[in-house]
Amino acid sequence: MPINAKIDFQLARGKFEKAETVQDKLKCAQEMLSTAPRHKGTGELLKEIKTKISKYKSMIEREKSQKRGAKTKLSIKKEGVATICLVGAKFSGKTELLSKLANMKNEELNIGIVDYYGIKLQLIEIPSIQKNFENTKNGHALLGIMKNSNLIILFFNKPEEKQLLDSELSELEDIPKLIYNNQENILDLIWKKLKLIKVYTKQPGKEKEYPPLALKENSTVEDFALRIHKDFAKNLTFARVWGESAKFQGQRVNLKHILKDNDVVELHLK
Repeated sequence: MPINAKIDFQLARGKFEKAETVQDKLKCAQEMLSTAPRHKGTGELLKEIKTKISKYKSMIEREKSQKRGAKTKLSIKKEGVATICLVGAKFSGKTELLSKLANMKNEELNIGIVDYYGIKLQLIEIPSIQKNFENTKNGHALLGIMKNSNLIILFFNKPEEKQLLDSELSELEDIPKLIYNNQENILDLIWKKLKLIKVYTKQPGKEKEYPPLALKENSTVEDFALRIHKDFAKNLTFARVWGESAKFQGQRVNLKHILKDNDVVELHLK
């Protein structure tokens, strides 16, 4: 049965046959569908056009998915108790600080591990921030690394550089930030900003053990015991604490006692 197609459909079909890219094929197929006659004799034709449209849409989506995968190819294996990203403009001091604090690994990024009283912290130097950073090479993946970090240290020399950082990192407002200004006590400031505490273990009659454990601020003796062994909290009779959280040194406390930075805890089990 003849389809009695009008001239606009014939033109669309001609453009479809000449189209070379998947995007152009899809556009022409959609134009064919919108101009195709609709009656009993065009059922198969319409079905064929719809199949083409579905095919090209799938091809385009697959291509987009592959591009997204390529964008996020860059990934970093987390090491230590926290990840800190060094982020800033060119020649703002990121590399110098990383070299000063840590042994660097020369990979796709400058990555280093710093030892803070026996606790390992991971430092990652992010390439210099520029306008439309997300659209630069690895920009999307680098933003993902920053999103998954525990702290961002900002480096800049001029007010306009700070404005650029604020603009390009606007989606990272939930990540804690620290402005670097050549502070001598930068590691102490990093530790405080991470909201972590160091807690040392101790056995009766002996000195405190090294290295300490890293716990979140306001952690309790129970949290500390669970970190050592899952059964310790269940079998704990009492604990003794030396340090800032104790009313007096060697104070006997229960599981709910809140610990502070540099406390020493001696656990007594059943």
